[in-house]
Amino acid sequence: MIPNRFHHTERMPVFPAFFGTNVMTTAASILLRTLPVALLGCVFSRPACGDDWPQWNGPTRDGILRERGIRSVIPPEGLPKLWSQPIHSGYSGPAVAGGRVYVTDYVRRAGRVANDPGTRDRLEGTERVLCFDARSGRPLWKHAYDRSYAVSYGGGPRATPVIHDGRVYTVGAEGNLICFDAENGTVLWQSDFHQDFQADTPLWGHAATPLIHGDSLICLVGGPGSLVVSFDRRTGTVQWRSLTAEETGYCSPVIVHAGGTEQLMIWDPTTIHSLRPDNGQEYWQHPLRPGYGMSILPPVTSGPFMFVSGEGDASVLLRLDENEPKASVVWTGGPRTSMSLATSGAIFEDGWIYGCDCRAGALVCVRAADGKRMWQTTAPTSGGDRRRGRRYGSAFLIRTENSWLIFSDTGDFISADLSPDGYRETGRFHAIDPGEQIWSDQVVWMYPAISDGRLFLRNNRQLVCYDIRDPRQ
Repeated sequence: MIPNRFHHTERMPVFPAFFGTNVMTTAASILLRTLPVALLGCVFSRPACGDDWPQWNGPTRDGILRERGIRSVIPPEGLPKLWSQPIHSGYSGPAVAGGRVYVTDYVRRAGRVANDPGTRDRLEGTERVLCFDARSGRPLWKHAYDRSYAVSYGGGPRATPVIHDGRVYTVGAEGNLICFDAENGTVLWQSDFHQDFQADTPLWGHAATPLIHGDSLICLVGGPGSLVVSFDRRTGTVQWRSLTAEETGYCSPVIVHAGGTEQLMIWDPTTIHSLRPDNGQEYWQHPLRPGYGMSILPPVTSGPFMFVSGEGDASVLLRLDENEPKASVVWTGGPRTSMSLATSGAIFEDGWIYGCDCRAGALVCVRAADGKRMWQTTAPTSGGDRRRGRRYGSAFLIRTENSWLIFSDTGDFISADLSPDGYRETGRFHAIDPGEQIWSDQVVWMYPAISDGRLFLRNNRQLVCYDIRDPRQ
């Protein structure tokens, strides 16, 4: 996902804390009564071998790896490298399905990337969709089209490809939605968000990965009455459109099961919306305004609780009603509680929330009962044992059955144990060089993928594949 920093030149607003001790105590009681006792066992109850990773952040967009036979500890010598292929720049992660890996990039011909979060780079170049054999790395097909850019950090596409039912769906930085035949790269249908919906391109580009739901492809688009658009995934016909927002934002849509129904969660830079996924009708909304328009990471859930967080002190834990689609506030975050998510997401497990606070540049554990921050460490972000790291230091979390796997924006791949008691690192190796210049730092801000015992990583120069199978299984 696009690394988001500042929105124009406005100053960061200060968000006050809204809760008191009595609210915290009530929330703790609710959480202890309602969180599933065997949540982790339920999450990993389905046996899996050789799972696909067909979209952003895994098969169910939650960072949970259900595939078995994966290393739980990275050995001192690192993982065996299987292959690498040269690619160009882009912030989208790889997606893997059917023995193939798909990635998007941008070949710049003219213009300069200014490394200025408030300035749109004016670039000329070609957006590409690339398909490789997942086992050998052999190129299978590519599709390229000319595309001018007027976005900040114009390194390339942001949204990760989505693979479903023999088709691949991609969204470019300027809003080119394309449906391909996954086998041969034939274009089956396409839409231009600006031409078709009068959607302005966000400052940091279109970044939300589309969502497959039944026969629908649901996209964050923008434009009057079309913040969210549902397309027939086979034909591209518009099924419905919904909402108008001040800004489009960058948050990928997700489905949440609560209140006896499915709810489509959309977060624009001012408001969390719950919609009916079949027609876009709004069930409820809740205001949440992150700094600089940075509504980026989708909500994460555990039991009836849903956590949403962005830049600044914009975070909230909501309790979703069990009987009907509505929500109530458990607590809201403040300067010293909760976490501010920006470039990497959180995982909500057994009453604890793990994620990277963009202000501290550190991995954080938050108690879901009241938002209390239990610990923070920069070890998996910028490295070292400092309490605070560089701003926007990131770590991309993957939860396996037996451990945690972490991709640091330094290019290190890490195994660790996370608990409310702290962070314990069990292994690490340098898997790929960081290549994107963000302020004075070199970083890699692209989500990883794991499929069929293989780890896929990319930067702005190459796509790399490692063997992450446990040799004991």
